Amino acid sequence: MNEDARLVVWVRGRVQQVGFRWFTRANALEIGKLTGFALNLDDGRVQVVAEGPRENCHRLLEWLGSADTPGRVDGVTEIWDTPRGGYEGFAIR
Repeated sequence: MNEDARLVVWVRGRVQQVGFRWFTRANALEIGKLTGFALNLDDGRVQVVAEGPRENCHRLLEWLGSADTPGRVDGVTEIWDTPRGGYEGFAIR
């Protein structure tokens, strides 16, 4: 069973002004069946919200913490929840 989930992630490190949001969106679209957004926060982190099949959310989370991301990821904090809906596609905010 692959129920839908909501994943909220805060990524710390050198993740702004390196194309991090663009690559996050591209990866989410490549994984498929994910909606949500990537947003730069004022404190230098990037927030990522993804909704879709739990396995696809896990794949995005693994990528966010990997060495394949642009910049440098020092840490990832995640929260899992039930989907809220309301997103069309995967946006860069």
